[in-house]
Amino acid sequence: MNASAQSTAGIVSALQCASDQRIWLKVGRVFDGHQSRGACHLVLDRHAILHVGSAPPPLLVRPGQISPDLDLPDLTALPGLIEAHGHLFLEGGELDPGRRATFLTLPADDLLARAEQRLDRLLRLGIIAVRDAGDRVGVGLALQRRCESAPHDAMPHIESPGAAIHHQGRYGAFMATPLEAHGSIEAAVSARVAEGARHIKLLATGIINFEKGAVTAKPQMPAEELARAVAASRTHARQTMVHCSGNDGVANCIAARVDTIEHGYFIDRDQLARLRDLDIAWVPTFAPVQFQVDHADSLGWSTIVRDNLRRILDDHAARLADASRLGVKIVAGSDAGSYGVAHGHGLLRELELMEQAGLSAERVLRSATGDASDRLHLAEPAGRLSPGKRARFLLTNAPVLDSVSHLRAPSIVFFDGAVFTGGDDASQPGM
Repeated sequence: MNASAQSTAGIVSALQCASDQRIWLKVGRVFDGHQSRGACHLVLDRHAILHVGSAPPPLLVRPGQISPDLDLPDLTALPGLIEAHGHLFLEGGELDPGRRATFLTLPADDLLARAEQRLDRLLRLGIIAVRDAGDRVGVGLALQRRCESAPHDAMPHIESPGAAIHHQGRYGAFMATPLEAHGSIEAAVSARVAEGARHIKLLATGIINFEKGAVTAKPQMPAEELARAVAASRTHARQTMVHCSGNDGVANCIAARVDTIEHGYFIDRDQLARLRDLDIAWVPTFAPVQFQVDHADSLGWSTIVRDNLRRILDDHAARLADASRLGVKIVAGSDAGSYGVAHGHGLLRELELMEQAGLSAERVLRSATGDASDRLHLAEPAGRLSPGKRARFLLTNAPVLDSVSHLRAPSIVFFDGAVFTGGDDASQPGM
C-alpha cells in the first residue's frame, strides 16, 4: 500500500483497510507534543503508538515487511488537541439570546442529548480530549461516565468537575451550586468528589464589567478559603481549576497555590513570575472577549466599551507574551459554550489568538498537546505522539508548524482505528 502521492481519500481508504492490524507509516514531519522533527517512521495499531523515529526494528512490523504501508512525505503527524476549558452543556454557536436562555431551562436529558451530538464535531476538528469547566445539571459527569464505561467509543475523552463551587448569590449560578449548601468548603469539595468529579472548579471572582473596563466586584473567595479548597482537593488527589479575573483575585489564587488559573484577565508581570515559581498554570481564554470585539456592531457596544475591550485584549496579549518568555506553564482553553464560542471551532480560534499575541506556532501547539497533557494529568493520556500513547492523532499536508491557522485545513484523524476526514469544513457550529 505504498502511497507516496495518494489523495486524501486514498490515504483514508488505505488506513481503514489496515486499521485492524499493525500499520507502518513514514511521514515528512512529526510534532510529538513538545517538539518537531523531520521525516519519521510511525508504527501503530488501533490501540497504541508502538514506535516513532527512525526505521522500526523487524519485531515491531509484520513478518517479512521491509517498507512502510504508507509513505507520506508531504504530511505532518501531530497529536490530537486538548480543549482545557469547555462547558459541554452549553453551545456558544447559538447567538440568539432568547433561544440561549431557553436552552438553559431544558431538562438535563435534553441538554445531554445535545452535548452528545456535538462530540463528532470535536473529533473531526482534531480535538480528542476535553476538560469540562462545570455545569450544575450533570451533563459533563454523564459524558465522563460514558467515557469510563466505553473507553474505545469514538468520542473525545472527557473529564468533568460536575457543578462548579461558588458563593450563594454571586456570579456563576448557571454552572455552579453554592458551597453554603454544604456548610464548609471542605464539605463542598468532598461532595463533588463523591459525585465523580475528576477535578474541582472554583469561582474565585466575578467577571469583567465591560462598561467599566475592569472587574468591579470584590473577589468571591478570599485567599484563606481558596487555600482550604486546594488542600481539600489535594486530599482527594484532585486538581483545582479556578475561574478568576482581576488583580486582587489573581493574588488570592497565587496565595492559595491553585493548580490552574482560568481567564486571568488583568494579571501583571510580577504575578506571572509567581505563577512560574509556584508551578501554577494559566489558561488565558481569549476567545469570548475577542468575540465581543469582532461583533461589537451587532452587539450594540458603545465606543467606550469597544475601547475598553480592545485595551483589555491588548494587555492580555502582552501578558501572554510575557508569560511565554518567563516560562509560565500555558494551557489552551477557549471557554467553549460561552457566548459566541462554539465547541471545537472556538479552540481553533483560541489557538490563532494565542499565536497573534506573539507565541510561535509550536509553542501554541504545545499548549494544546504536550504541555496540557503534562499539567492536567488526564486519566486517559492524550496530547503526545510517542510510544505507549493511544493512537489518536492528525495527519495534514498543511504547514501547521508555521501557523496554527492551518489547523483549519483538511486533515485526516486517526482515532483508535477509526479513520475520517477532519478540518474546519468537516463540521459547522450549531445546536
